[in-house]
Amino acid sequence: MSTLNSNKTIIKNKVGLLNLAQELGNVSKACKVMGFSRDTFYRYQKAAEEGGVDALINLSKKVPNRKNRVAPEIEKALVQIAIDQPAWGQVRTSNELRKKGLSISPAGVRCVLMRHNLENMKKRLNALEEKVAKEGHVLTEAQLQVMEKRKIENEAHGEIETEHPGYLGSQDTFFVGTLKGVGRVYQQTFVDTYSKMAFAKLYTMKTAITAADMLNDQVLPFFDQHEVPMLRILTDRGTEYCGKVEDHDYQLFLAIRDIDHTRTKARSPQTNGIVERFHRTILNEFYQVAFRKKIYRDLDELQVDLDNYLKEYNFDRTHQGKMCCGRTPWQTFLDGKEIVKEKTVNNNFNQESTNEKKMIEESPTEINS
Repeated sequence: MSTLNSNKTIIKNKVGLLNLAQELGNVSKACKVMGFSRDTFYRYQKAAEEGGVDALINLSKKVPNRKNRVAPEIEKALVQIAIDQPAWGQVRTSNELRKKGLSISPAGVRCVLMRHNLENMKKRLNALEEKVAKEGHVLTEAQLQVMEKRKIENEAHGEIETEHPGYLGSQDTFFVGTLKGVGRVYQQTFVDTYSKMAFAKLYTMKTAITAADMLNDQVLPFFDQHEVPMLRILTDRGTEYCGKVEDHDYQLFLAIRDIDHTRTKARSPQTNGIVERFHRTILNEFYQVAFRKKIYRDLDELQVDLDNYLKEYNFDRTHQGKMCCGRTPWQTFLDGKEIVKEKTVNNNFNQESTNEKKMIEESPTEINS
């Protein structure tokens, strides 16, 4: 239906130009009114005279010249290189093909890649992943390096792999400001990267003890209550999170709770992008509004209002994140718990099978002894 309407519009414009020129008796004036060139008018007129009105539909200024296309063997080799070496640009690809006796310019390389939807590295990596999924293709060392590099870059822009609640938590320190009579105020923030459940507690200093206290007081009791283990926490390289394990309170606390600690990429604050994004949200939606309406005399008073905001954020406010998709963080957390349960059941089953197999293998030795 849309094609029919489009065809009618094309005919109407072109026939209108021809009719207007006939009525005015002046081609130049008709072209000026309709916004066409004189060359275009004469092409339309010739097409209408030779093939009638229907010939105006397929009339186009640009007709593909098949003779200008690269040879099929070059195009096939080029597509293969794009998959085998997704990191190569058009100049490198052109040079490598020339070494094989296949001549094509960098611009020609790009044209061919665009026809196959492979003009950038992201699309080439997607094509490679599809090929691996369909054919079970074994990745080369070059392909593995590129895919690993993309994974690191994705994490640097907040695209973090997360499978279920507790799989990865993101923690950071946020400087709230200076309160009269209180001093500098810092917020320890924790966000579950899967469900986007957020926790925050205020302090007058940023140290390893305050970073660990926030986990011990708010985060881990919540996850323990819902029987969801916390597996890994991502932080930046601040002194409150990093140091010698044997002398650092935060590092010791994570070791005691058997939680893996991952640090962000050096000089890349975006690596912890999920919690950084939450800081911008809480600044816009809570702090800027709260400080305009009220003067806070102590930290406890501010903490009460912060807790009320977090309650609304977690349980009432819909989230547009990758995993939430319009659900609240709390609903996303509840739905994600089912994934944790299934994974726990499978792990327990595999562990029991391993233990039984081990007992069967050891039993003859025990009998002989």
